[in-house]
Amino acid sequence: MTLPDTTVEPAGADRTFQVDLRGLVDLLSHHLYSSPRVYLRELLQNAVDALTARHGLAPGAPADAFGIRLYADGSVVRVEDDGVGLTEADVHTFLATIGRSSKRAERIAEQRADFIGQFGIGLLSCFLVADEIHVLSRSARTPDAPAVEWRGRGDGSYTVRTLPASARPRPGTTVTLTPRADAGEWTRPAQVHALARHFGSLLRHPVTFDDGTGGPGAPVNPEPAPWSRTHPTPGARSRALAAYGEEVFGFKPLDTIELDLPAVGLKGIACILPEAVPAGRRHGHRVHVKGMLLSEQAEEILPEWAFFVRCVVDAESLRPTASRESLYEDDTLAAVRDALAERLRAWIARAAASDPDLLGRFLQVHHLAVKSLAVHDDEILRMLLLWLPFETTDGHATLDEFARSHRTVLVTSSVEEFRQVAAIASAAGLGVVNGGYTYDRELVHRLPEIRPEVSVADLDPATLTAHLDPVDRETELAAAAYLAQARDALAVFDCDVALRTFQPASAPALLLDSREARHERTRSQLAREQQGGIWGDILGALRQEAPRAQLILNQLNPLVRTAVTIDEPELARTSAEALYGQAAMLSRRPLRPAESSLINRSFLDLLAHALRKDS
Repeated sequence: MTLPDTTVEPAGADRTFQVDLRGLVDLLSHHLYSSPRVYLRELLQNAVDALTARHGLAPGAPADAFGIRLYADGSVVRVEDDGVGLTEADVHTFLATIGRSSKRAERIAEQRADFIGQFGIGLLSCFLVADEIHVLSRSARTPDAPAVEWRGRGDGSYTVRTLPASARPRPGTTVTLTPRADAGEWTRPAQVHALARHFGSLLRHPVTFDDGTGGPGAPVNPEPAPWSRTHPTPGARSRALAAYGEEVFGFKPLDTIELDLPAVGLKGIACILPEAVPAGRRHGHRVHVKGMLLSEQAEEILPEWAFFVRCVVDAESLRPTASRESLYEDDTLAAVRDALAERLRAWIARAAASDPDLLGRFLQVHHLAVKSLAVHDDEILRMLLLWLPFETTDGHATLDEFARSHRTVLVTSSVEEFRQVAAIASAAGLGVVNGGYTYDRELVHRLPEIRPEVSVADLDPATLTAHLDPVDRETELAAAAYLAQARDALAVFDCDVALRTFQPASAPALLLDSREARHERTRSQLAREQQGGIWGDILGALRQEAPRAQLILNQLNPLVRTAVTIDEPELARTSAEALYGQAAMLSRRPLRPAESSLINRSFLDLLAHALRKDS
């Protein structure tokens, strides 16, 4: 875009922006800013930056010597500051040129890091709620500077007038908006005050609000940030930070971690959530830049594994994006993210070393987050692995408790495999951990790094079978015919059948069939569908090695003792199919269509047999 001519022309002359301003405002409202409410944040930001520049001219002035005053009575919204102000040349250069910011001027380029805004389009956000923007300003750079009036309109035109200094006796700037009828939601006095509190509660300059009722202006930011205040004792400070976290986030933190990174001027708190959240669900964090609220949903400030905290921070050196509603991803942000992650690790380490009760409560709620961290962090692994809870054949227990009872720890590869074997393995005295949940199998396998006397191995069906007691030879021979019929009936499922004794006696059968074994059988099934060729040979070879499922019948169960005596072939096959179906359902894994059909058919066949017998 070609910049407009900045030559000073006669006062009151109309000039026109060299852009479609209505289209630009529409673009801002739909694609840059999340809501029209940001107009007040932009006005506050401009005022703060003007005050920062004013303090640069008077470095010895007290911090509260200059301030910001807001006024809203329902008919107008006004923001007034005691900042550096604008000359007439500044007005032409910076208010009439879209995209240029006074903070980019050479005379203050060296101070750029002191300013919140960097993009020079913030004033346009006022067109989201008003059709006209009125600016009255007087520069503090020149002692006898006149006042300058600028009126910008939504149709793209503007006027500039030079007024006597008496029009604004003190240096600074006043921006006045006459809201449109459809903008009342954002410009009512109560809403303006609420927005000012929302965006500016941590600003370092005094900000007051007047609703036009004649009372004294209400302070918008009456107190500094809680981490900037002095407290009589560490306990009082901790309680004050926790109370602030509860006020901001609406929950009572399990604990509060104070954050302080002097290198980037960052201070704040991290609040430990009192309730568990789904794995990977990242909470937005409340980020202020130089006191001004930037975002309530800044996910990028912490790593993904830190979903057990919510932070509120105020930083000096983080860069906002053009919309000033999120952070610019750069090396500084990456360094801040790493440093804050280290603060969270340090808190966990302190809790483990000095406050086991707090650590226990934390792990009870957020063990999944810690597991995700321990997988990649050896220090956290060494500190906390023994404290972490797992689902085991002894119930939910920490690895420390479980390892004291079992020198050999077996781990399943899936939840369904654990559910298949848990009761029988427990009765057989085997120590099995459910490794089917995220991170669990990998973490349990690292237990020997901390407890060298404990061995860890994946659960093999053969291992469990070996711990089931064999039946005597006479019983095996008596059941041979039935077992042969059962194997033939279940061959379609690549399932072998064996007779053992195991507890609990109420369990008629146990189906040992891992997900990996089913995958291998599914792949080998393709060999049967091939009509020769090289792929048929390869898949056929794979089929020879595909592991078979095992249906282990329990001789201690009365139903099984009756079933193995059946000498009618069809009834024997039907009973074997029913036992297989029942064991498959108890495994809680998804049933294949053929298995669902088998369960229905075997039930109906057994029912028909019972009815024929009774008739």
